[in-house]
Amino acid sequence: MEKKIVIALGGNALGADIEEQKSAVANTAKVIVDLVSEGYKLIVTHGNGPQVGMIQDAMDYMQKKNLKKIPLPTCVAMSQGYIGIDLQNAIKYELYKRNIDKKVSTILSQVEVSKDDPAFLNPTKPIGKFLTKEEAEEHEANGIPCIEDAGRGYRAVVPSPMPVAIKELKTIKTLLDNDHIVITCGGGGIPVVNENGKLVGTNAVIDKDNVSSLLASKLDADFLVILTAVEKVAINFGKPNQKWISEMSVDEAKQYINEGQFAKGSMLPKVEAAVSFVQSGNNKKALITLLEKAADGIAGKTGTVIHS
Repeated sequence: MEKKIVIALGGNALGADIEEQKSAVANTAKVIVDLVSEGYKLIVTHGNGPQVGMIQDAMDYMQKKNLKKIPLPTCVAMSQGYIGIDLQNAIKYELYKRNIDKKVSTILSQVEVSKDDPAFLNPTKPIGKFLTKEEAEEHEANGIPCIEDAGRGYRAVVPSPMPVAIKELKTIKTLLDNDHIVITCGGGGIPVVNENGKLVGTNAVIDKDNVSSLLASKLDADFLVILTAVEKVAINFGKPNQKWISEMSVDEAKQYINEGQFAKGSMLPKVEAAVSFVQSGNNKKALITLLEKAADGIAGKTGTVIHS
């Protein structure tokens, strides 16, 4: 039986703007089709940080022209669509060049969150362009929370609740069972709450690693691959005693998390998502590595593997 892999693409696999994205996804497609050629069934998720911020900025500009404000869930849906079609077309072309008969589908996905999630009381996810202190203060006066972001300026922040359910899961399963490569849950999914059976968009951004972990669990995947900007996870990062980790058990990962080894805004959510997936069933593994090292990582040659 073919092994199922959920592969979560980081921002470096997509580029920072539309032109960069066209080039970046062509390289990403090669890695994905390499894995397909080795016999894996693939589900692809991706981030949308720069893209959704760009869309939100454009929509906010249009609001100044007396048009109605476009809500954030709509902007996430827009980003899913245009990132998804670029990825889909790049993967299809790479399959065509290699004479591989495989279908590729993009599914716009809604992801349910709880309206009682404490994240709604503590917005932490930066989105949109960098602001001056004066612009940030103006935002705050208008009820838009902002934070100072790594010395680069100020940015608006929104809640980042945990995903509860992927509403298009049955569709994703059907396509996967019919030999499709499925691109879904882009940007963490379109965040919605369930109001007596009606799905209503909510002002939030879901972490794509958390939703990828949930998706991999629900699909009973064998591997969750989280791609990032480093080949391996490190402890004591940036210190003289820095150590790269090739593998760690769930218990070891939890110990490192408790020690504060992983940065909140970067590696911590990836390790937490990996741990959550590995704990979801028997013989599950998660890999954190570079895009171009994905195949070697799955083969056990590099990257950081998290296991039970």
